[in-house]
Amino acid sequence: MGMHSSDLPDFPWDLLAPHKAHAESHPDGILDFSIGSPIDPTPDIIRGALQEASDSPGYPRTAGSATLRAAIREHYRRVRGVRPPERHAILPTLGSKEVVATLPSLLGLSAGDAVIHPAVAYPTYELGARLAGATPVPADQVDELPPGTAGRVRLIWLNSPSNPTGRVLGVEELRGIVTWARERGIVVASDECYAALAWEEPWASAGVPSVLDPRVNGGDPTGILALYSLSKRSNAAGYRMAWLCGDPQLIGPILEIRRHMGMMMPGPIQWAMEKALGDETHVSAQREVYRTRRGALRGAFEQAGYAIDDSQAGMYLWVRADDGRDDWTIVTELAAKGILVAPGSFYGEAQHVRVSLTASDAATEAAALRLATT
Repeated sequence: MGMHSSDLPDFPWDLLAPHKAHAESHPDGILDFSIGSPIDPTPDIIRGALQEASDSPGYPRTAGSATLRAAIREHYRRVRGVRPPERHAILPTLGSKEVVATLPSLLGLSAGDAVIHPAVAYPTYELGARLAGATPVPADQVDELPPGTAGRVRLIWLNSPSNPTGRVLGVEELRGIVTWARERGIVVASDECYAALAWEEPWASAGVPSVLDPRVNGGDPTGILALYSLSKRSNAAGYRMAWLCGDPQLIGPILEIRRHMGMMMPGPIQWAMEKALGDETHVSAQREVYRTRRGALRGAFEQAGYAIDDSQAGMYLWVRADDGRDDWTIVTELAAKGILVAPGSFYGEAQHVRVSLTASDAATEAAALRLATT
C-alpha cells in the first residue's frame, strides 16, 4: 500500500522559515542562497520559440514530436558524446521532479520492494519509493546495504552530479553499479540534470559521464534509464522541460500509463525545448555566470574559515565548518549575517550546508562582504 497524504513528511523548507525570518531582519536585507531556482533571464531563443508555437489548438503527443525526439538524440551525440537512445525510447516529462516522485510506481514497485538512493540526496528519491509503498534504502555502495536488502532491490537511483554535494560518478563507478544491478535484474535510473555544469577536472574537459555511455553499459541500454532537465542549463525551470530515456522495454509501458493519464508536455513547450537543445551558446554563457559566482562564493567561505567538500559540478557549494559545528548551527550563524542557506539535514547529512549559485551577482558580492565581517 502506498502513502496517504497524511503520511507525508514535513515539507523541508517549512523548517527553514524561522531562519529565513532571522535573515530578513538583517539591516541590509536577506541574501537567499537556499533554493536552487534559476533567477537569470530565460534565453530569447526559448521565449521566441514559445511565441512561435503559441497557436496550439490540438493535443500534443505524449511521446513527444518526432523533431523533439530527434533533437534529444542529437544532444546525446553532439553534447554528451554518447550513442543516442532509440527514438521510441525517449519520453518528454513535465520537469524531472515528477519522474523522481513517480518512477517507482510507474515501474510497478510495491510493498516488499526496495529502492536504493544516494546516502546524501534530494529528498524526493525517498518520497517516490514511499509513494509506491516500497522501502527507500540510502546507500552509496552495494556492500553498504542492510542485511537481507539486496534481494528486494528493484530500482537504484544514481544522481551525478549530485544535488546537494556536487560529486561526480566516474565511468568505472557507474559501470560497477550497472553490472551489479544487471546480474540481479535491477533497474538503474540516473538523474543527470546538472551534467552541463562541470567545474573541476577531469569533468570540465571530458564531460560528466552518462549512464548511457557505452563505456558504462557496453552499448546496451537494457535495464537503464537516464533523466535530464533543461531547468538549470537553460534557465527554464518554469517551462518544466525534461525527459526520460534509455531501455525501450522500460519506456514503452511508462509511456502507455502516461498516455492514459494525460501526462503530456504542452506542444509549445516541446517546440521551445527543441530550439533550446539546438543552441549551446546560451548554455555556455550561463555556465560562465555560475563559474564567476562560484569562484566568489568559494573564496569568501574559505576565507571566513569554512571548508568546501566535493562541489566538482552542479549549482551548489557543499560547505562545512572545520571545527565540526553542525548544519543548523551554521545556518543560524549565517542567518545572523542575513545569509540564508539550506541545512544538510534536508538531504540526510548534518555536517554541511548547501549554498546555491543562483543568487544574483549583486547578492553574491554582498554575501562575500558580509562573510568577511566578524
